[in-house]
Amino acid sequence: MPDHRIHRGPHPEDGRLFTADRLPILRQAVCDYSLLLSRGYAQPSALKLVGDRFSLDRRQRLAVMRSACSDAQLAVRSQKEIPPAAAAGKILLLDGYNILITLEAALSGAFLLLGRDGCLRDLSGIHGTWRKVAETAAALEWIDRTLSAIAPGRVRWLLDRPVSNSGRLKTLIENLISKNKRPWTVELQQNPDKLLRESPDPIATGDSAVLDACHQWLNLTALALQNPPAMTRKPAILDLRDKN
Repeated sequence: MPDHRIHRGPHPEDGRLFTADRLPILRQAVCDYSLLLSRGYAQPSALKLVGDRFSLDRRQRLAVMRSACSDAQLAVRSQKEIPPAAAAGKILLLDGYNILITLEAALSGAFLLLGRDGCLRDLSGIHGTWRKVAETAAALEWIDRTLSAIAPGRVRWLLDRPVSNSGRLKTLIENLISKNKRPWTVELQQNPDKLLRESPDPIATGDSAVLDACHQWLNLTALALQNPPAMTRKPAILDLRDKN
């Protein structure tokens, strides 16, 4: 089915699935799922066990999965996270789609998940095709402003070549780079995750698998949300961390 969305906004059911009275249940689900992961349970079986226990909808299970991690994963990610000052003057590799889609979702008033590792993640998915939406230009400017405050020496924007319309997004970013005179580049890569995992330079992503394998990372989306542009629809941040 063609993607005709003009916004990256919330799913029609999200307002019902993520009400305030559901948050304690979802937090407990994240806690229980993380505990099972810490004890070596396989992800699918652990998620089914927790999801069935709390009678979670498919999107609620997705939220739990994206917000949780094992104790070992949490320790590794925390150890490798760097403050903004540590990225100043350095080469920074940017997981383009991962960062952009999260901030497009934020601008469109979608729910953002604050996970156990402090990352902000969305519930969107591009499924092999990216489409420009009403929030794209503003999200790119927001990323540009956030990066400029950090002042990396150079930014390498990495985009997945196999994703449809990557060439169009590359042009949009290059136009922004040219307009604002940034010493940055945009690359279409067959497998950006491999570069992000193996890079000796800092990276910016919220991809859990990449965070587990990378050398050092910057929590760029969380930094961006500290200084957001004017928004007609505020993102609803679901803090699913354990409050105990």
